[in-house]
Amino acid sequence: MTLDALDQLVAASFEGYTVRKDLAKTFKGQYPVPTYVGEFLLGRYCASTDEEEIREGLEVVQRMMNERTVRAGTQELFKARARERGSVKLIDLVTARLDAKTDAYLVELPSLQLKDVRISPELVQEHERMLTGGFYAELELEYDAVIAGEKSGRPFGVASLRPIQLSKRSALSEMAQGRSAFTTAQWKALLLRSVGFEPDTLSTRAQDVLLLRMVPFVERNYNAVELGPRGTGKSHLYQQVSPYSHLVSGGKASVARMFVNNASGQRGLVTQYDVVCFDEVSGVSFDQKDGVNIMKGYMESGEFSRGRESIRADGGVIMVGNFDVDVAHQQRIGHLFGPMPAEMRDDTALMDRIHAYLPGWDVPKLHAGLFTNHFGLVSDFLAECWHQLRFEGRWNRVAHRVRLGGALSGRDTTAVQRTLSGLLKLISPDEAAEIDDADLDWAVRLALEVRRRVKEQQKRIGSAEFRNTHFSYQLGEDGIEQFVTTPELQSDDAIGTDPLPPGQVWALGSSMTDEHAGLYRIDVNEGPGSGVRVLNNPVPRPFQESVRFAEQNLYAQALALVGERDPRQHEFSIQLRAFDSARSGSGLGLPALLALCSALLGKSLRGGLIAAGHLNLGGGIDPVHNAIDLAELAAEKRAAALLLPISARRQLNDLSDEVAAKLTVLYYTDARDALFKALLE
Repeated sequence: MTLDALDQLVAASFEGYTVRKDLAKTFKGQYPVPTYVGEFLLGRYCASTDEEEIREGLEVVQRMMNERTVRAGTQELFKARARERGSVKLIDLVTARLDAKTDAYLVELPSLQLKDVRISPELVQEHERMLTGGFYAELELEYDAVIAGEKSGRPFGVASLRPIQLSKRSALSEMAQGRSAFTTAQWKALLLRSVGFEPDTLSTRAQDVLLLRMVPFVERNYNAVELGPRGTGKSHLYQQVSPYSHLVSGGKASVARMFVNNASGQRGLVTQYDVVCFDEVSGVSFDQKDGVNIMKGYMESGEFSRGRESIRADGGVIMVGNFDVDVAHQQRIGHLFGPMPAEMRDDTALMDRIHAYLPGWDVPKLHAGLFTNHFGLVSDFLAECWHQLRFEGRWNRVAHRVRLGGALSGRDTTAVQRTLSGLLKLISPDEAAEIDDADLDWAVRLALEVRRRVKEQQKRIGSAEFRNTHFSYQLGEDGIEQFVTTPELQSDDAIGTDPLPPGQVWALGSSMTDEHAGLYRIDVNEGPGSGVRVLNNPVPRPFQESVRFAEQNLYAQALALVGERDPRQHEFSIQLRAFDSARSGSGLGLPALLALCSALLGKSLRGGLIAAGHLNLGGGIDPVHNAIDLAELAAEKRAAALLLPISARRQLNDLSDEVAAKLTVLYYTDARDALFKALLE
């Protein structure tokens, strides 16, 4: 393997905590242990860039895995070896319980099917996690023939054990120190390599989704859903990478197992693990009628009850599952929670407690080319750092820089803050490090998108309280309000209900020639300088004329339109995008003027609006001769409102009832009136 620049940087910054991920793949599926167990050993014996050292270390790891992991059908062989030799070394999941009858701790070793293995209280106190779900460990199992001869004797005992899990308290500070040598792009690439993916083979969108999958590991009580096509690795992270997560396969979910056993008082999975993931969620059902209600209560508050006792836990609830159809079809036939179990799919109260809906359809189906052969962080080191990050916060450090829009409810705000906090922890594990604006903007947009996807499904189900889904944000005191949509709701040739960024406007051409009305979008960027430049090459002559008339009206009516701002002190770059057969851009003077004013004011026009009308050099509005065609086209393109000159009002008396019911027509008398009605309030 050829080391690239990132490999060299990783090896230098995280000496002893790196492993070649292609080596880890060689053990996957060969042994009855999770991936992180093999990586732990690889990190101990193969944490080097020297090929000879790696080869020798690999032989050691291979030998240990062969000798110490218990394959199906070999458990009696291991027991016999313990009897003959006095002890045997093995790798297994170690869980312990207190047997009150004998006042002794007993260990369960599932691979040997032993449930009553002796262990000293000192070892249990040293490794208390074996009492709350257990962990994988290298252990020495001894056999005592004398005890075997006693009535109800327990001949097997744990002589010593070493957890296959990093427990160094300094892990996070070491990660933070190493992170300082990386750019954000390099660090994201390292995180992806550390969980097995090669970022160069993935789109930016797919990388973002994979990073979102990591958020539950660093954020307490984080609830998320990911549905999408089969074979995209939705459950991989929750099963193979971290000992702090637990995967619940589809089927009956026991309230006692998830939360608390009221009979015995035994605490459930959400108290034992950072993340509890329901795989194949469409097949999940609770054994009690109120199971979903108990889960809803826990997802809301992080608490559940056992009689009068209230129990607090930190475990997040993640649900993953598959679509049987593509996302576009799923939206046509229902909503994106459709594949959920019947008792959950239309429950808007449950949905409201979900902080993020990840777009699983944006991750490609897994194949060999997506997996990395380069260096990444050893999984147990990564998992330990993530676990420690759960007890830190990030929102309070950036709250003064982010202003969330008015469409967000209290639960929306909480969800966005948690996702944002999690993303910032992932890319900046040092709590004291400064977050730059580009990274903050990236995190805010993703956080708003994955929460808005939840809100859009609630709206589809028909609840009036979830009608306003126009999520937005501002960065800094003087930042422009930015609206965030979910990509699956967008269409290039249809008008969305979300406001466009400042300087953009949907427009309908209103030519006096035989050319049909056409849909356009005008995009304007403003900067220092002077004049107006059209970026289209070649520039359609009719559109050039529309822009010239808009420019002259802007200069002549500047005080009425944009106040104290002097448009002559700014340079405007204009681009016309045509979405129909009409491409001349004729009759677009008024929309072009709206786009120029919007860019200069830094304000968006109202969402779902489409504008039509032409100006003359004297500042007047030319009449529109095809108002019905314009209204019908606006309705076809799903516009919510059409901005037309008042002179077109009588023409629309003949508009069909169907179109009139779909479309709000806003009439304007002059350019200032048009701008006032077009601007977002």
